[in-house]
Amino acid sequence: MEKNNRRAWLYLLPAIVFLGVFMVYPLIDVFIYSMEEGYNFASQTYYDVGFYNFSYVLRDPYFLQAIKNTVLLVVITVPISTILSLVIATALSSIKPLRNLYETIYFLPYVTNTLAVGLVFMILFKKTDYTDGLVNMIIRLLGGTAVDFIEGPYWAKMLVLCIYVVWVVMPFKILILTSALLSLDRTYYDSARVDGTSKGRIFFKITLPLISPTIFYLIITGFIGAFKAYSDAVALFGTDLNASNMNTIVGYVYDMLYGNSGGYPSYASAAAIILFAIVLTITCINLIVSKKHTYY
Repeated sequence: MEKNNRRAWLYLLPAIVFLGVFMVYPLIDVFIYSMEEGYNFASQTYYDVGFYNFSYVLRDPYFLQAIKNTVLLVVITVPISTILSLVIATALSSIKPLRNLYETIYFLPYVTNTLAVGLVFMILFKKTDYTDGLVNMIIRLLGGTAVDFIEGPYWAKMLVLCIYVVWVVMPFKILILTSALLSLDRTYYDSARVDGTSKGRIFFKITLPLISPTIFYLIITGFIGAFKAYSDAVALFGTDLNASNMNTIVGYVYDMLYGNSGGYPSYASAAAIILFAIVLTITCINLIVSKKHTYY
């Protein structure tokens, strides 16, 4: 038995080393940086240890704006993308002819470069001297007024960002949900049809409970992914996200390290720790809720 245990640990050693070097050590290093007050990047020195960096970050209007943007992005995009993906996956699972073709078409945005998709969205929504964009053309045809969705009011920019994020994350969710629906035991459905159960009742009483583990997995990963959003905003509004009031928490961390206000790893580390705490808290809440509403 001891020999087998040693062999098992030997097999696990590469993964343990990898996790330690690239996950555990950086997390500890970030925490140390976040506690070093007045850290000088050039001389690698600091004058005190404490919580000033956290206090500064939590009072920084740019960080507060980034939190607002990120929370709105999470609250809006995660439910909408999950519900739309479930509807589309349900429709795809009931279609037999050309199902693989439809799945491939829906999955294409996921494998397309993020910046390329962002460029397409800019063409659709951006108002220029030569054109108002396709979306504004449609709005005008419907009797509305053209809106500059890229450089205009805050609500317009947030609307475009949410649509963009939903568009980008939906393909992965559709693929996972379609696989889950196709793997269900058809015996439950045959029994329900024999009893004369309606399609709506079958969906809510059989389908949803059976795929609930998959749904909660997508919700948890969706929350984590939305909190880490950054390239989505850059693809639409450029690298100076503070100027457009569309920065995210990850964008704030990047700016503190490498942006125009860069060179402050202590502030960046404090913001990263705050983001880690937020994501960890929401993940734990989701896991607790999923235990009560998930059927295995």
